[in-house]
Amino acid sequence: MADRHSSPAQVQRAPRPPAAAPAATPGGAFLQKLHENAPNSAQLLGFLSLLVSGGILVLLTGLTVTGIVIGLILFTPIIIISSPIWVPLGVALFVTAVGLLSVCGFGITALAGLSWLYRYFRGFHPPGSDRADYARNRIYDTARHVKDYAREYGGYLHSKLKDVAPGA
Repeated sequence: MADRHSSPAQVQRAPRPPAAAPAATPGGAFLQKLHENAPNSAQLLGFLSLLVSGGILVLLTGLTVTGIVIGLILFTPIIIISSPIWVPLGVALFVTAVGLLSVCGFGITALAGLSWLYRYFRGFHPPGSDRADYARNRIYDTARHVKDYAREYGGYLHSKLKDVAPGA
């Protein structure tokens, strides 16, 4: 790395000679600092290219806005006269687009669900299958408890019925 800095092929900027004495004017210190921190030619070219490209973009933006305003001025009467055609057409296109996107979304959802069910029943354990197994076991256990409770409670009611109506 030291050899790279000491190569004679590189052109180094000569240091600026310091001012002999501080300037007697009030802005002397400011001018001295400005002179010490003056931009080099690469920075100056970069700034000028930024200025030129920014000016071109501002000009193009102005031309675009002008074209839009002139277009609106010229085509507004045609748009207003033909609006009974454009409004229903716009509504129909909107409804058609929403319907098509909904059908596509529901179709993709159905395919994803069927794919998940296929993998689940084939035993591939897709994501979320543990929660489905847990829910299935909870439903099965709850149904078994309800059935057992109904047998017990039904027997209780049957014995009470015999107490109330001995001949029944």
